[in-house]
Amino acid sequence: MKVLIVTYYWPPSGGSGVQRWLKFVKYLQGYGIEPVVYTVANPQYPIIDGSLEREIPANITVLKQPIWEPNSVLNLVKKNSTKESAGFLTPNPSVFGKILQYIRANYFIPDARKFWVGPSVKYLENYLSKNAIDAIITTGPPHSMHLIGLELKKKLHIKWISDFRDPWTEIDYFEQLPLTKKATKKHHLLEKEVLRESDAVVVIGKTMKEKFQQFTKSIYVVTNGFDTDGIPKETRLDSRFTITHIGLMNADRNPYSFWKAVKELADENKQFAEDYQIQLVGSVAPEVTDLIGELKLENVIDLGYLSHKEVNKYQRKSQILLLALNNVKSAKGIITGKIFEYLQAKRPILAIGPIDGDLAEIIQDSNAGVIVGFNEVETMKVALLKMYASFKNGGLKIDSTDISQYHRKNLTKRLSEIIKETIS
Repeated sequence: MKVLIVTYYWPPSGGSGVQRWLKFVKYLQGYGIEPVVYTVANPQYPIIDGSLEREIPANITVLKQPIWEPNSVLNLVKKNSTKESAGFLTPNPSVFGKILQYIRANYFIPDARKFWVGPSVKYLENYLSKNAIDAIITTGPPHSMHLIGLELKKKLHIKWISDFRDPWTEIDYFEQLPLTKKATKKHHLLEKEVLRESDAVVVIGKTMKEKFQQFTKSIYVVTNGFDTDGIPKETRLDSRFTITHIGLMNADRNPYSFWKAVKELADENKQFAEDYQIQLVGSVAPEVTDLIGELKLENVIDLGYLSHKEVNKYQRKSQILLLALNNVKSAKGIITGKIFEYLQAKRPILAIGPIDGDLAEIIQDSNAGVIVGFNEVETMKVALLKMYASFKNGGLKIDSTDISQYHRKNLTKRLSEIIKETIS
């Protein structure tokens, strides 16, 4: 059985977007499915991590075709900007910046990789005429990948599975886009068409499944997860009370309640002020840096982007792992990929987000830490003090349970069952 996987993100891309399908491809052959990957030959990845190339199985076929991205023009403009967001949109853009954002939002639908759809359909139509493929899988974002699957489905009537690593019209930044009513309608129509025409839809959480069920009944939840290959079994914990955040911390994820609680605790408790250290691994927005400065917080270290291997070290030796969700309307359904690697690290998780959301359910069911609602400064102080007391009394430990279900190998087994069921 052979499947063609259409993905924009592929090594040497770093960051979270590449992890899901790199790991699926790594394990699929063990379940009787041979993957063929179709990706871009000249991508503009914001983060490069060459170490991930070593995880690509040596015997699989990787097809590549060039892409033209209008983002190259936008990036030239951004280079002249002194203040750039760590997220999707630049905050407080200039007049010219607003024009660019408007053009990008309303003319590049569903996204700026739309120009790869036509050439890809033509190339893959020819490839599929000469090679036996049982099903196509498209993964987004970028959701233009799904349009490739949609067109091939219409032309060739081949089985097609669409995989949503993030929502489409409910993704955290969608409402921030300067969209016209016509553009918004087009997004929704494309999203519905993709969901209705897919033979199966795979999503990462229950909330997304519930929202998509109005358009399709062939929908399955396969979360993201963690891998244990190459992870050191023993790591000495930090001697200080370290709190580490891994990944993008943009304006929407700026955890005000956390910063405020740490500031108040440091002012109230001299020993806490000496013991704590906050480590930020990944891209940090100016809004975050500005707030840290305004509060005059000390012992905050910005480590920048680190390789996946280095990230694993920090996750395993930190006293606490901080996880901040985007403070947006769709926050209840957000399950950031880092939660699963946090689980694998087996360090206490301190999360900020909806206490009745999908992420909260995973943390609570796994007994892996605590989640505090947005803007709950006092509750955050209580949670931090409890963790700090455990740290001072001989060791901060976590007794997480039932996390093996999130191992990439077990998740790939579930995916393989969906693939086989869809093809048959």
